[in-house]
Formats: sequence, C-alpha cells, structure tokens
Amino acid sequence: MSDKEVLYGVDNHVATITLNRPKTLNAFTGDNIKEMQELLDKAANDRNVGVIVLTGTGERAFCVGGDINWEKGDADGKSGLEDLNFTFNRQIAECLKPVIARVNGYAIGGGHHIAYFCDFTIAAEHAIFGQNGPRVGSPAGGYIVSHSANVLGHKRARELWMLCRRYTARQALDWGLANAVVPMAQLDEEVRKWADELLAVSPTCLKILKRSFYYHMEPIMQRDMNEMIREIAPDYFRTGEQAEGASAFLEKRKPDFSPFR
Repeated sequence: MSDKEVLYGVDNHVATITLNRPKTLNAFTGDNIKEMQELLDKAANDRNVGVIVLTGTGERAFCVGGDINWEKGDADGKSGLEDLNFTFNRQIAECLKPVIARVNGYAIGGGHHIAYFCDFTIAAEHAIFGQNGPRVGSPAGGYIVSHSANVLGHKRARELWMLCRRYTARQALDWGLANAVVPMAQLDEEVRKWADELLAVSPTCLKILKRSFYYHMEPIMQRDMNEMIREIAPDYFRTGEQAEGASAFLEKRKPDFSPFR
C-alpha cells in the first residue's frame, strides 16, 4: 500500500482522488485538503478526464472529516482549523466536470459535506452518514452548511447539522443524500456504470448543466466558514470551547459546553 496520504489515478477517462489514511478512518489534515484541491484542479483541466471520483481507502470509511488531533491544535493550542482556507466544496461545485462520491463506509463531518457537494453519491450498504461539528466544537458554517438545505430542505438540514445524528445508507437514499446504494462488492461496478453513462453524453452540455445548477447555489456561496466565525464569534478559538469538544472526543467522554452558553 502506498504511503502517500492522497492518491490520484486516471482510468478510461475517470480520475479518482483517494484519501489514503485508513488508520484514522480517512480523516484529513489541512495538508491533505490542499493536496486534494490541487488534484481536483488537475483533473478538471485534464482533457483526458471526463468524470472525477472522490473516495477513501478501505471498506470502513469514505472520510470522517478533520483529524481531531489536527483540529485540537499544536502545543500552543492553535487549532489547525484556524489557518485552513477550506475551498474544496466550492471547487466541487464550480468544477465543470461531474464529480461522484464513492462512499465506502463512514461519511461523517467534513467527509459527509464533501459527499453532498458532489454531483452524485454512490454508497455501499454499510455506509453511515452524518455531521459532527457541534458535538466536537468544530465550527462549520457558511455555504458548507447552507447547501444542505438545498439538498434536504430546511427541517432535515437543521436536524442533520444541529443534532449530529447518524443515518444509514438507505436513509440517505430516501432523503436524497445518495443516488444509489449497493453491496460493497458491487460499489466499484456501480460507480463505473454511472461514470460510463456520463461519459457517453455531451461533455459541453454537462458543463452547461453544472454551471446552471451552480447559479442556483451562487447566492449562498459568498459566505464561508471563516467569515461566519468572524461575524458570530471572532475569539472562538481562544475561549476553550473548541478545545473542550476536541478533548472530550479524544478522551471518549461527553463534552461540557455549559460554560459557553
């Protein structure tokens, strides 16, 4: 197995970007996200590529979001989130080529919202979906959150984000978070089937369609996570609230957010 944390390959006009950190359930760091952004640009600009697939290594997880040790921060207590310019979801939306999420297990937190920003989500039957931000003090906000209401409607989107519940692949399919659910043994075949259907139609028409859908999203795309933090809680990372959430997760205990109400 490669020791690279993000893998890239092209097979018959399909580019696949793979988070390769199975020991952390494919949780990402800021460096991983930067590399994924570069590879998405590479695939978007490669005339030999017609479809892009995002996935994770193994059968346990697609991606469970930010690595909690990275989010918790360094010896000085500075969270990795503070310097992260998370534009990956915007890139997926702005990319003119179809992007498929191949969900091979847990899609939680950052991994989950990456999946619902993809044009299509193909999931294995054992996949689990959900958000995690408020549970661990990770302050996702802006268009990352807002777009979930486009996918689900406001009531379900607020349930998803505010309660941090877990949903099966079948529930995700019923809600519109997934396009297809198949046994794990059939996942690659199903992803390839969808990719081949997309490769068989006019690429220029697909580009026009993707940009048309983007215009529906555009009003919410102007405000990102960092802007929301500056507006609502500019000192958030200094209060101890984020550190309490991360520490509680690592210590496998219930966080105590009562001092921060």
